[in-house]
Order: sequence, then structure tokens, then C-alpha cells
Amino acid sequence: MRLTRVYIDAPLGIGLQAELPEHAGAHLVRVLRLREGDACILFNGDGHDYDARIIGIGKRGVQAEIVAARRIDNESPLSITLLQGIARGEKMDLILQKTTELGVARIIPVHSERSEVKLEGARAIKRLAHWRGVVASACEQSGRTVLPQVDEPLPLLQAVANAGLPAARYLLSPLADSGIDSMTAPPDDRLLIAVGPEGGWSDRDLQTLDNAGFTGIRLGPRILRTETAGLAAIAALQMRLGDLG
Repeated sequence: MRLTRVYIDAPLGIGLQAELPEHAGAHLVRVLRLREGDACILFNGDGHDYDARIIGIGKRGVQAEIVAARRIDNESPLSITLLQGIARGEKMDLILQKTTELGVARIIPVHSERSEVKLEGARAIKRLAHWRGVVASACEQSGRTVLPQVDEPLPLLQAVANAGLPAARYLLSPLADSGIDSMTAPPDDRLLIAVGPEGGWSDRDLQTLDNAGFTGIRLGPRILRTETAGLAAIAALQMRLGDLG
């Protein structure tokens, strides 16, 4: 039987006891009907799975004790950063969830001229926490033990500067001359993929990306939505150059 994996944002080690997050504890006890002595797996993003057993169930929550640790090496050989124009609601959640499953290393949400979603102040902080929760849940499901980095939302120019600009920088565009089959493995295995928002990149956005050395790449003969384009590109890259095969 496959054991449930639970993300905990805390140091973990053999012999330590951990309080499970409220939602995770409730799921284990109320939905899966686990009891004291039953097993589960904990992880905190350090590259390990921690075998644990439930030692306490009470009104204050569920406690588990770690009994073993295993190094898990299932990260992609490609370090892909997705520079993603912010999409509305569930579309952004879908992008975060599925790119995490596909092995993305970092996601930078971007405010652009045509973005339909504007996040500032407390709303931006709350949305970022939600996005990181989506990524953690996707890691629980997919077996990843290293969480992709999710940056705070930034204007395009600042996001491009913060990305570090690896040698391989690509802009997904239906107007590009080259297809994804023309992409070759970068010497440092780092790639930066830019995907526009629902309204597309503006001329000024495109100039910013061009100035930063991005190369246009076309994904077939059809125009893909923002929630589809990044997923298709990452899947194709992982198939050609990464670990999907």
C-alpha cells in the first residue's frame, strides 16, 4: 500500500517527533482512518523522505515520530525556471501544480503590461503563501523531496533581472521561426522559459525580453493558452533533454 506523504516546514531527523499540519492530520485520521502505530512519510524539502509512525491523536492534533530517513534522487537533470505571466485563480494553481509534477526548479510570477491580475501588499503575500501551498501539495503527490522555489510576484523587468539569466533563455511565441526541436542542452543544464499572461506580452514586454537575450520558440501550429504553454514546453524539454523518456 502506498503511504501518504506529508510536507512539514520544520527540521526533521531520526528520533524526532513532529506535529502534523492540521489539514494533513485531519486527512490521515478522518479520511484514511489511520490510528496510532500506523505509518506515514514526512518530508521538508531537504531531499529526504522520513519514515514515521503516528504516536498520538488528540484534539490538539496528530503527532508522529521519525524512525528512518532515505535520500531520494528524483530531481530533473535540467534546472528549469519558469517566468510565468500571472494567470487568474485556478489557472495559476494549475500551472504551479503541473509544472511541479513535471520537475520545474523555480517559478517566478510576473506582472506585465497586459496582466489581468494585479497583486500588491497583503493580497500579494496571501496569494504567495497559497501558491507555495499548492507546490507543496504537488510535491506530496508526485514524490518530489525538493520543493520548487516560488518567488514573490514581480514586474517583468525586475523578474528578468532576478532570474539570473542562464545562457539558455527562451520566449514561447506562436510567431517564432524556430520550434522546440531546435533547442539544445545548455552547458550548465539551466534554462529560463518565459510564458506570457492571458492577454499576451505587450510590445514593450517583448522588447524587454529581446534586450535580455531571449530567443523565440514556437510550440507547434496552434496558439496555446497561458495555462497550457508552459506545461507543454516543460514536458517537451524533459522528453528531449531531461528525464521523461
